[in-house]
Amino acid sequence: MSKTDGYRIYAIGDIHGCLVELEEMQARIKMDLAARPHDKPLVIYLGDYMDRGPQNRGVLENLMQANRPELPARFLNGNHDRFVTLFLQDPPSLHGRRFHWLNPVTGGQQTLASYGVPDAEEENAVAMRDAFAKALPQAHYDWLQACESHIHIGGYFFAHAGVDPARSLSEQTEYDLMWIRQPFLDSDIDFGAVVVHGHSPVQEVENHGNRIAVDTGAVFGRKLSCLVLEDDLQEILEPTGRLPCPVGYGVEGRK
Repeated sequence: MSKTDGYRIYAIGDIHGCLVELEEMQARIKMDLAARPHDKPLVIYLGDYMDRGPQNRGVLENLMQANRPELPARFLNGNHDRFVTLFLQDPPSLHGRRFHWLNPVTGGQQTLASYGVPDAEEENAVAMRDAFAKALPQAHYDWLQACESHIHIGGYFFAHAGVDPARSLSEQTEYDLMWIRQPFLDSDIDFGAVVVHGHSPVQEVENHGNRIAVDTGAVFGRKLSCLVLEDDLQEILEPTGRLPCPVGYGVEGRK
C-alpha cells in the first residue's frame, strides 16, 4: 500500500498574505510536474492564508482559483483564517487568545487593509467589524468556511497546527487541529500517521519522524516551503530543484 495512496502531494506552509512567494511556489510546482509527470498530483495548503502579510486579499483570490482538474488542491483552515469568522461574530473578544485580532502582533490589521479598511484598531473593533463585513465578499467568506480541519491520506495526517497526543486521530478537536503547540511539539510518540503541519515557525523544514513542520516563516522575511510526498519519498521543493528531507532534517541543533 502506498504511503500516499498513489498521490504525489505538495504540502505548502503558512502563506500569511505573501502573494509573490505563493505565485513563485505554484510556478515551481508546475515546473516540477512538467519535468516529472504524475497521474495523481495534489496540492495541500496547510492554512494561515491571512494576516501579517501585505496581500491577504490577493492570496485568497489566488487560492479560490487554485483547485483545477489538472492540479487539484485542498485547503486546511488555519487559526488566522478562523479569526475572520470569530471577529465578524464577536469583534471585541480576544477569543481565548492573549492578543486581539487587530493587535499588531496578530496581524488582522493587514487583512482589513487589504480589503480597503485601513488603520484598524482594536479599541474601535465594532466599527471596524461593520466596515470589514461590508468590504468582504460573500464568496470569500464562504470559501474560508469551506476549508477543512484536517486531511488524512495514507500514512500522513495534515493539520494546520498539529494534534493532541492524548487523543487518537479520529478524536481530535477542531481547536487543537488549528491552535495546538505543546504538548504536540515535544511529543515523540507515534501519532498513527506522520503529522504534516504549519503554525509553529521554524528556520527550515523539520522532519521529526512522527511529524514534519513546514511553516518556515515567509511573512517574517524567510521563505515559503513546500514538502513533496510520494510513496516513501520525502523531499523539499527548492528553487534549484528537490532536496531530500530524511528523518532528522532540520532538527539537529534545534533547541
